[in-house]
Amino acid sequence: MTQSTIDFRSDNCGRAAPELLEALVTANTGTELGYGADSFTAALQARLADVFETPVRVYPVPTGTAANAVALAASCTPFGAVYCSADAHINTAECNATSFFGGGTKLTPVAGPHGKVDPAALESAIVTAGKGLAHKSQPAAVNLVQATDLGAVYSIDEIAAVAQVAHAHGLKVHMDGARFANALAALGCTPAEMSWRAGVDVLSLGVTKNGGLLADAIVVFNADTATSIGFHLRRAGLVWSKMRFASAQIIAYVENDLWLRLARQANAAAAAIAAQIGGLPGVTLLAPVQANELFIDMAPAALSGLADDGILYYRRGPRLARIVCRWDSSAADVAALVAGIRRHAAAA
Repeated sequence: MTQSTIDFRSDNCGRAAPELLEALVTANTGTELGYGADSFTAALQARLADVFETPVRVYPVPTGTAANAVALAASCTPFGAVYCSADAHINTAECNATSFFGGGTKLTPVAGPHGKVDPAALESAIVTAGKGLAHKSQPAAVNLVQATDLGAVYSIDEIAAVAQVAHAHGLKVHMDGARFANALAALGCTPAEMSWRAGVDVLSLGVTKNGGLLADAIVVFNADTATSIGFHLRRAGLVWSKMRFASAQIIAYVENDLWLRLARQANAAAAAIAAQIGGLPGVTLLAPVQANELFIDMAPAALSGLADDGILYYRRGPRLARIVCRWDSSAADVAALVAGIRRHAAAA
């Protein structure tokens, strides 16, 4: 299939990192027990416990949607409510998988800037939810997306503020970390500081968007959440039989800080674009560029001009483009995009 090589549609569109492919080849030797009883999956538990500086239970899964939906199903009841940003991936792009796997769990959007959940808005939503009333869905969990679906990054203090409200009302805190590594690289903190130390109970750890190959993971910090999660996964058909191949690539992903190196490359490409188009007449960035995504408002004719140039991106409306940089986005691609934006914005 022939297509333009200037592709900013998604970080799902890029190549798998060579180190992860090599890990699959290394794992493809001899025999191992299936369904997570293999030595690679055991090693993964120990490796991520080191990475996160605390005992964890790690469940490799095929997709981020599976990670989100099952993690939330295990954190809730069928009559529970999950509070999230209106822009959250679970609310806009997962075909209501949370409700399906949760047996009816309701998603309740909460206001906040740039795809974040505002702590005050969360507090208001919980206290007015009708807790204890059989007529109402019961507050059960809150979902944070890191980095958000508008490209912003929660600070550690912002995560902690949301978690404090949630825990005060007995809610679990789930982090959709599809771009966890990008946020981690942006903040320059430790994985522990950006997760359980800030109050996160369970994490959907993204691997695929940052150089992975068909594997993400659920990382459980709160043992109470882990009691039923294995049953949810098996019932949903989401337990790998040859799990060693998933576990091997997740181990390789975090080894020698590979995940951070890949994320920094993607973030740097996005920052370079933002630095060169910020302030151009007719070009507006709709959210802070803090990770690897840009949301750009331009005239419809300018956006059409970019597409005519063969630059691939997702158009979110007449004036809105989403640009996503990958670990393998090249300097030449960045230059071509910037040149196109300059040219078409000036002509529109």
